[in-house]
Amino acid sequence: MSHDAILRFLEDAPKAQSPEALLSALGVPLSELGMPHYVVFRDAPLDAPVPDTILGDRFPKSWWQLYAEKGYGTTDPARRYLRRSQGGFRWSEALEAFSADPAHASMTRMMRRAGEHGLLDGYTFPVYGDRGVVGSVSMAGRPGPLPAVTMSLLDAVAKRTVWTLLRLCRPDEYKAMTTPVSVRLTRRELEALDRLSEGMTSHEIGRALEISSNTVDWYMNGIQSKLQARNRHHAVAIAFRLGLLV
Repeated sequence: MSHDAILRFLEDAPKAQSPEALLSALGVPLSELGMPHYVVFRDAPLDAPVPDTILGDRFPKSWWQLYAEKGYGTTDPARRYLRRSQGGFRWSEALEAFSADPAHASMTRMMRRAGEHGLLDGYTFPVYGDRGVVGSVSMAGRPGPLPAVTMSLLDAVAKRTVWTLLRLCRPDEYKAMTTPVSVRLTRRELEALDRLSEGMTSHEIGRALEISSNTVDWYMNGIQSKLQARNRHHAVAIAFRLGLLV
């Protein structure tokens, strides 16, 4: 498998002067891989309207119409799996991961309908910043299994695409996301966060640090505020990315 088209895209993408130019260039390597359809998302809550999260796409318009009519936003297995994935994944693998989920039958029907619109299978690649997921790229069509080297290159493609589109479409968000993060946690906050990363509860952390669980909760609220984290798990993830935990 030749990767020349992917390598050319990675070299040329930062020079794109418009979202349209970037999306057109992206289509070349993806079409060679059997995935002529693709969409670039910025991160947003799972219940956010999908159109509000799209930075650019080449998906069939008929699919988005059906997607909205059926309310697939909260059913979409790829969109849900993105929250737990640490890297790129195949849609069929995401569907299988929810085999015991009560909504699995609905997910299966959704994927069958997607196939009717030319989206028989696909891949999704999350893109991370200092504070977690900043966006993702989904690509679809009739792809086969991809070797590890191709997955790694497509991961780089996703990163280049999301960051470039954020720069072109949402410059204020891009600036905020790329500004170096300076976070100072107190010794006690770091001790509490370290124990949280080991799976301890507030009660267990309090006992280990010889403080009350209410004090632990107070520390955690401060940590989440400083790290701009949505919850405790998010705070731990951010702390690892910033090197506050090792």
